Amino acid sequence: MPPSSGQTFSESERIPRRRWAIACLLGFGVLVNYFDRVNLSVSKDALDAAFGISAVTFGYLSSAYNWTYAALQLPSGLLLDRFGVKKVGRYSTILWAIASFGAAVSTGIGGFLAARLFLGIGEAPTFPANSKAVGYWFPKQERSLATAIFDSMAKLSSAIGVPLLGILLLHFGWRWSFAATGFISVLFFVLFYAFYRNPSEDRRLSDAERHFIAKGGAQPEDRAKAAKGAPLWYLLRQRRVCGLALGFAGYNYTFYLLLTWLPSYFLAVHNVDLLHSVAYTSVPWLFATLTDLIVGGWLVDALIQSGRNAVRVRQVVLIGGTSLGLGILGAAHAQSAAAALFWISLSIGGLSAASPVGWSIPSLIAPRESVGTVGGILNFSNQLAAIAAPIVTGYVVQTTHAYSWAFVVATAILLISIAAYIFLLGRMEPVPEPA
Repeated sequence: MPPSSGQTFSESERIPRRRWAIACLLGFGVLVNYFDRVNLSVSKDALDAAFGISAVTFGYLSSAYNWTYAALQLPSGLLLDRFGVKKVGRYSTILWAIASFGAAVSTGIGGFLAARLFLGIGEAPTFPANSKAVGYWFPKQERSLATAIFDSMAKLSSAIGVPLLGILLLHFGWRWSFAATGFISVLFFVLFYAFYRNPSEDRRLSDAERHFIAKGGAQPEDRAKAAKGAPLWYLLRQRRVCGLALGFAGYNYTFYLLLTWLPSYFLAVHNVDLLHSVAYTSVPWLFATLTDLIVGGWLVDALIQSGRNAVRVRQVVLIGGTSLGLGILGAAHAQSAAAALFWISLSIGGLSAASPVGWSIPSLIAPRESVGTVGGILNFSNQLAAIAAPIVTGYVVQTTHAYSWAFVVATAILLISIAAYIFLLGRMEPVPEPA
């Protein structure tokens, strides 16, 4: 049975691959974003020594980035649909580079908090912008792998960023670790400014590849629709949009619990020192990077291109991967660091396989020129969970002097997510164009 798009592997292999260079550029941007985020978890003890902070204070500090990040998700989506990925992406990159340098020169906890809030402003458009860009640049049968390329960088950043930034911190201090992310942000701005264009504007894009992208069902660029887009309140009333947003929030809750507290967990519960906890922390994120790319990206596209039902494939990976995330409950009862490593890797690996499928759905269900807004709704829900995760965990750890109940809370939230995918998102059918 031929692929539903009418394309075959042999046909697509003859097409130039400019679109994959764009996917790698977007992936590098996410890598830089998450270096900024993981930097704080690695620097916990150093910041405690510099400013004196409790577990609850660190929980608030960890979530501060997400306050402004979440608040700007809906405005970012609207701005992206109105002004485009190129313009919004350039301004946002400059802002997050300034914020990274601001954290490096902070003289007190107040200044550091302000830098984290400013970082959230700069990085807010990243994921909705990437989802919108993939919708423009990729046919439907390649969209999962393209999404996995940038989504997997959120996991790879922890796998390589934790040890690299940890070594930098140990040898040069926490200020230089934050300054380093500032310099990398400037590098990304230069690359993005030089190379990112929409397909209609890109002179390096061949006619053959342009035709291949359009024929495969890429989101059309519609300047008239872009000036208006689907109304926000119309999209918020759609059952499928709400199911996607609620379901994905569970993934992000567990993701941020591990992103912000995993090094501290290994240190406090299993007596693993900073240097070795960095190594332990890297293993789950490296495994998550692989499942993101191989299962959520390559395998999903390969099955769809071979003729399997696209909706069924995405449902199985989305719901199945989220169900594997329930393995986080195993870490609550782990008696050794090795056992904890297994359960945490299983959990974040399953969730990461589901993640690129989730991020590809806005470009599949959104009305024309509304992918940015749907992506903003999705990421707004994500960031509410990201704000809650480190704060709730901080209170739970301080109250119970244990991490087990924090993992139980994450398990309960994931069960709600699975129900939302099944009963609200359903078959991922396109949202009707507004009248």
